[in-house]
Amino acid sequence: MAGKPVLHYFNARGRMECIRWLLAAAGVEFEEKFIQSPEDLEKLKKDGNLMFDQVPMVEIDGMKLVQTRAILNYIATKYDLYGKDMKERALIDMYTEGILDLTEMIGQLVLCPPDQREAKTALAKDRTKNRYLPAFEKVLKSHGQDYLVGNRLTRVDVHLLELLLYVEELDASLLTPFP
Repeated sequence: MAGKPVLHYFNARGRMECIRWLLAAAGVEFEEKFIQSPEDLEKLKKDGNLMFDQVPMVEIDGMKLVQTRAILNYIATKYDLYGKDMKERALIDMYTEGILDLTEMIGQLVLCPPDQREAKTALAKDRTKNRYLPAFEKVLKSHGQDYLVGNRLTRVDVHLLELLLYVEELDASLLTPFP
């Protein structure tokens, strides 16, 4: 039996957060080794553990996986959270890409120069309430099910929950029109 997956990242949400969420949704216990200094990151690079010299990196099933989407795809496939067939996987991927677009837009607000923050925040709020959340609401209403794809929990539902929590942090009132 393989050991627990080991997650290598900073002590922050960032690109590792969606991986943590997906493992938790699958009921998988994992360990975290936080990168606490430039030397920690440099050691991972020098030891050849980071194919593209960046994190996140997850040790799982004898592999050292990098690149967030590759890691998510592996975990979702391994734990049956990636749909039952190619059609469901295509929908999951399409919805996930939309979620990631908005997640990245919201995430960039933290690093945004102060003179641009107000305009970029207004754009993120506009896209949230007029583009992204209406699209997901429409999908859910179109089939009357509790999940976005296949009437069972998949990775896209986990990603949507994570996004909704980010939106709530940005401005909880944006969620009001979307039951």
